[in-house]
Amino acid sequence: MAPQEGLVHPKEYDIKDSNVELIGSDLDHRVKYNSALTEPAWQNLRQESGLTIWRIENFQVIPWPKEKTGQFYDGDSFIVLHTYKVGNELSYDIFFWLGSKTSQDEAGVAAYKTVELDEFLHGAATQYREVQQHPSDEFLALFRNYAVRSGGVRSGFTHVEPNERAEVLTLLRIFKHPGIARLDSLIVHEVEPTWKSLDENDVFVLDKGDKIWVWQGKKCSPMEKAKAAQVVNDMTLAKHADVEVLSQLESRSKIFVDLLGGRDVAPSTLEAPRPGRFVKKGVDESARSRKLFRLSDASGNLSFDLVKDGERFDRSDLDGNDVFLYDTGNRLWVWQGSGASAREKAMWLKVAQFYVRKIQESQESSEAYLTPISKVAQGHESPAFLKALAV
Repeated sequence: MAPQEGLVHPKEYDIKDSNVELIGSDLDHRVKYNSALTEPAWQNLRQESGLTIWRIENFQVIPWPKEKTGQFYDGDSFIVLHTYKVGNELSYDIFFWLGSKTSQDEAGVAAYKTVELDEFLHGAATQYREVQQHPSDEFLALFRNYAVRSGGVRSGFTHVEPNERAEVLTLLRIFKHPGIARLDSLIVHEVEPTWKSLDENDVFVLDKGDKIWVWQGKKCSPMEKAKAAQVVNDMTLAKHADVEVLSQLESRSKIFVDLLGGRDVAPSTLEAPRPGRFVKKGVDESARSRKLFRLSDASGNLSFDLVKDGERFDRSDLDGNDVFLYDTGNRLWVWQGSGASAREKAMWLKVAQFYVRKIQESQESSEAYLTPISKVAQGHESPAFLKALAV
């Protein structure tokens, strides 16, 4: 079935839903591979280490400009191929990234095409489902700078038409994510343009159209200040605008707060949580216990059974004739045995998202739907999976 069949373009995708019904589970590997051979995006893939990125546009997989590497839009879906070498052999990670406001058709095509790309690479890739609110460490580590902006292909990246004169405020929050090992990795995240988005630990860039303001929180780092300067430089290259930099420690920094509607707010009491997974949290005492499930059709019917709950796992628990789902408590790994049936292999993502949805429904105010989902194939296990299995 074509990925766009039966879909309505304007419908926004709810990440709590399972878009993987759009993946034809009745398609066997040969059909998928033959389909992949006709996809222009997969032709002439690089045979060296590096990143290749595509955005989903009108059901098509469109190359993303190299100069925009690390830049994403909340209204879009992307596919990111990470090629790297292990010894003399090429290995692959495929990520499909879903913006918080992407449409259902874009999300579905991204998932469908990720499976197709894996088929094109002969099933050797590790696949990752990434959601804007909770990107994995493996994904963030690919980029020196990771930026999420409002807009997308349907809006042409802009909030208003170019000829409109209405004032539009764009507020960017710039910060170092402490969970990333790469010391120079920084996050640029567009946030709601209100004083309630400000925090003393970070740097903020406010674009008013005719002027750009920079607000440096009193506890921000020199690295964050430098990144803000780079962001502003890129913005001024695209348009002529005055720039003014204010430190929270200056009395004049109240101007910035006023511009965001906080005229009666003291600049010294600004503490807004970071967006999505970047919120600083303590140890989650309610984390799920580790569980291992088997997906098998050996009996003639597809079954999904609990193998272990809370016990220590190792590779001997995995049977190459089936597919296994490993819930670590904060992410899901799917291990695909080399001898698993085509039916079992085709169902892995659908079953994983169904499992996440059931956890979501069983827990009040749960964020289970944001759980990272990854798939590895037997013989091509990623270092991250092996590390998770050994814990």
